[in-house]
Amino acid sequence: MIDDADGLRRVLAQTRTIAVVGLSAKWHRPSFFAAQYMQQHGYTIIPVNPAYDEVLGQTCYASLRDVPVPVDMVDCFRKSEEIMPLVDDAIAIGARTLWMQLGVINHEAVERAEAAGLQVVMDRCVKIEYARLFGGLGWFGVNTGVISSKRPVAPSPARSR
Repeated sequence: MIDDADGLRRVLAQTRTIAVVGLSAKWHRPSFFAAQYMQQHGYTIIPVNPAYDEVLGQTCYASLRDVPVPVDMVDCFRKSEEIMPLVDDAIAIGARTLWMQLGVINHEAVERAEAAGLQVVMDRCVKIEYARLFGGLGWFGVNTGVISSKRPVAPSPARSR
């Protein structure tokens, strides 16, 4: 499981396409503003939620297996007990990373995903980690041991898979 700044930075730098499972179309939901933030920072967001046809200007898919393009990361905004089927789907579509959002903790899912070769991040917010690691937190990043006066170069949106 990836839990250190260098590992998280590497995952975010290698990722271009994020399938967000449980992405809500409601602007006030954490999934919406996290996905919107990542979209604004050059990532391709693929909404996965059977309740919607479109979110953030993108076609929304009922399940991960319905997504017709390659996915680098599966970002899970689902309950911890709902993660295991998503691991199987992430493996089936060839995703490289399984990311479980804040409060989503499933150690069995970590074991299964890692055994299949996926990188796994658990109980972290992709938006918060991106901001923390690439200079978007401002005052709140002080004394983390990660933020310095030298801003690291953010991943380029033009990088191909």
